[in-house]
Amino acid sequence: MSDSLGYRMKFAVVAPSTNTSVQPEYDDMRPRGVTNHFSRISIPDIDVTDDESFMVMLQSIRDATFEAVDVSMSMDPGCVIMGMSAETFWDGVEGAERLHRKMVERTGGVPVIMGSTAVDAAIQAYGGIRKIGIITPYMPIGDANVRKFFEDQGYEVVNLVGLKSPSPMLIAHESKQKLKRAAIEVADGVDAIIQCGTNLAFAEVAAIAEFWLEKPVIAINTATYWHALRTMGLNDQMEGFGRLLSEF
Repeated sequence: MSDSLGYRMKFAVVAPSTNTSVQPEYDDMRPRGVTNHFSRISIPDIDVTDDESFMVMLQSIRDATFEAVDVSMSMDPGCVIMGMSAETFWDGVEGAERLHRKMVERTGGVPVIMGSTAVDAAIQAYGGIRKIGIITPYMPIGDANVRKFFEDQGYEVVNLVGLKSPSPMLIAHESKQKLKRAAIEVADGVDAIIQCGTNLAFAEVAAIAEFWLEKPVIAINTATYWHALRTMGLNDQMEGFGRLLSEF
């Protein structure tokens, strides 16, 4: 017998306790017969004012991630989605691969989807993208690791805007207007715009921006959920989240 609600797929989603954007955005993208089950990475909402305090926040996430994963496994998920992004970019492609191996080992072989590699898969799905503009909520040290990941993959990072959000919880308070302006700022001379930072509520903004900028605009939450669906053989298409979910 299968789960009465998640009869096609049960996703375990691991996200920081300060994150209020991943869950509603994933739920908006949830197809029939698929359920999302969140396990919180318990972290404090500390002030983030510079690289040093950013690293304190990141270490808090690192210290609590595996415990949240262990909790999520008790409902027997078909796939685990990492609803946090900075750590998935850290130390470039090599760091992403190392983290993925550790995560799959922790889940006992249950598939794990990460934001960094999901965005790369989304870029490849669109095709023809080499030059990118990036938006993050991070401090410079976080931006440097995001840049390294994409450059390791052979992309040219033409423009990057780090919003320097003042705390992990306050990332979700960045307005749609501010995100719109950031998208415009990084749009010149690029083939696509990439947004990192799962607590930025960018999925709706990306879909709208993709229409009026006439180029791919990839929100990390959209890319990660799309990649999880496609990896697990779920090919449902959906309007309202840009070409990624409606065409690929």
